[in-house]
Amino acid sequence: MKPANQEFIYTYIRHIDEHDLCRLEMRSFFGTHSESNVLKSEVKIDPSRSPFMKERLEVLWSCESWEGFLSQAGDFIPPTTFKTTCLNTMDMEETKKIPHPDRRKLEREVGESIQGEADLLEPSIEYGFIQMNGKWYFGLLERSLPIWKSHEQKPHMYSTALSTRLARAVANIAVPHPAGIRAIDPCCGIGTVLVEARSMGIDIVGRDINPLVCKGSRKNLAYFGLSGEVVKGPIAEVSDTYDVAIIDMPYNLFTHITSEGQQSILTEARRITDKLVVVTIEPMDQMIQNAGFTIVDRCIAKKGTFERQVVVCE
Repeated sequence: MKPANQEFIYTYIRHIDEHDLCRLEMRSFFGTHSESNVLKSEVKIDPSRSPFMKERLEVLWSCESWEGFLSQAGDFIPPTTFKTTCLNTMDMEETKKIPHPDRRKLEREVGESIQGEADLLEPSIEYGFIQMNGKWYFGLLERSLPIWKSHEQKPHMYSTALSTRLARAVANIAVPHPAGIRAIDPCCGIGTVLVEARSMGIDIVGRDINPLVCKGSRKNLAYFGLSGEVVKGPIAEVSDTYDVAIIDMPYNLFTHITSEGQQSILTEARRITDKLVVVTIEPMDQMIQNAGFTIVDRCIAKKGTFERQVVVCE
């Protein structure tokens, strides 16, 4: 039982400092964002890709009344053992959170209506349902797996590297739909973005002028069972072209790079790609424009009082 126009409902959990970054990732995936912690779209995204997604509901049916909803449940025959879960564990736009005892009661009603064998402990399929803006939705439930958390403890790290959460979001912003896309991180450092991107199946190569961090980046990839090319050398030596480049700009605070050096990196990036995502701790709008890019979207990524800009350029 699948509707002609497939719909997906995504729920989100994010820290208040991450709202801006989460919305930019939403816009990259879906072309729009939600001000709340739930979003409905016809675009299908693996929820485990995002560090902010909690779960995805692949909608099978919907109904405005609870009685009609249960009636449709009574016509549903799952192919194997199942479990049903109510997703209203928090406020959803105009819909308030449903208290735990009430959610359990609703789950029993839905489970008893469905023509199949329920298994609360080890179901073969988990279904979910949610009330949102006066309507009930039922569908296949897929929970997000926090894969990025396993990447937090790398064998090679340094203090100024992006967090795995931010790196994963940046990879998604740069390459929301990986099929046929070739990416490059020409200032890859220790490989934080590379690890997140490669773990999501993104075709990306790395590069850095520092041979020690190149070596560390390769070891980090291998540590997590990931493959990927990491080449020593400046971006000026890149001869191939790519669909997108990701640059976590070297910081004046921690490196000896000059403004001229930063401008050179951006100008060389324009030579090899038509799309660029820049992560920077200082304003670079003029440099980006001087390199021939147009800024099409952006956000502030916060961690306490420390801020980075994530700038999408074409």
